[in-house]
Amino acid sequence: MKKETVGTILALITAVISGFAIPVNKIFVVGMDPAVFTAVRALIIGLVFLMIAGFQSGFNFRKFKKVPSRHLLAIGVIGGGLAFLMYFTGLQLTTAGRAAFLHKTLPIYAGILGAIFLKERIPKKHWYALVVMLAGLFMIHFTRIPLSAWWANPGLGDVLVIGATILWAVENTIARKVMREGETNFVVSFSRMFIGAIVLFCAVFLMGKADVLLSLSGQQVANLFISTGVLFGYVFFWYWSIRHINVSKATALLLVGPVISTLLGAWWLSEPVPFTQALGSVLILAGAVTVSRMKSSWQTSETGV
Repeated sequence: MKKETVGTILALITAVISGFAIPVNKIFVVGMDPAVFTAVRALIIGLVFLMIAGFQSGFNFRKFKKVPSRHLLAIGVIGGGLAFLMYFTGLQLTTAGRAAFLHKTLPIYAGILGAIFLKERIPKKHWYALVVMLAGLFMIHFTRIPLSAWWANPGLGDVLVIGATILWAVENTIARKVMREGETNFVVSFSRMFIGAIVLFCAVFLMGKADVLLSLSGQQVANLFISTGVLFGYVFFWYWSIRHINVSKATALLLVGPVISTLLGAWWLSEPVPFTQALGSVLILAGAVTVSRMKSSWQTSETGV
């Protein structure tokens, strides 16, 4: 099977996982501190990917490709730490459907960064598709909804989700650069989650929330493990996909996810789905289908990240 086809399939699998993950995590995070929630998940996933990377190298860590440690550190701090903290704090305040679609502005930022730093060729047709997606996202973002205990401050929540998404675009660009230099997706995944966990646990202690770790209920612990399993699937398939295709294309394919999130949010949480939001979903799907048919390509020269 061609690399382009494999990468596209893996990205679509990631999109489906993402579609289920956001409403599930919305339910879980509302009853739990977001810093604690993200820190515990990141630590578990980081350790799992360390074991996978070790197994792949025969537990001879000298076989790991030598890449600048600052790149791996940046991936962990930016993508595994700060972005997760901002995103789940925002998810507490807005709806799963809105968060899902706002997160999928990722192709816009990733496309720009990929073109500048990775020398990815972005065809005009790709940019037109992203404009269509952006129009759909604006339609959803500016749709007013009644407040609820499940979404107490959508405006602030939206801003935090967008900020997190920009940080993930930066992290994805660095990750793609590192993997093009020969590092495995498992090492990158470990760096993202384990270093991110250290950042998040520092935040937990600095905010004086260490006691929350010791007071988790049995149901909260179970929820954490379910969410961790979903996150593992997302990270595993995502980094595998961007070994084969452009970051800009892979992130565009993720736009299938928010449609799933919106439907599940309406079903599980009775989230409103106004006409403009539904229309925006159709535009996003149309753009995602267009992008999925494009072949990844790069310019001949590269610049560092």
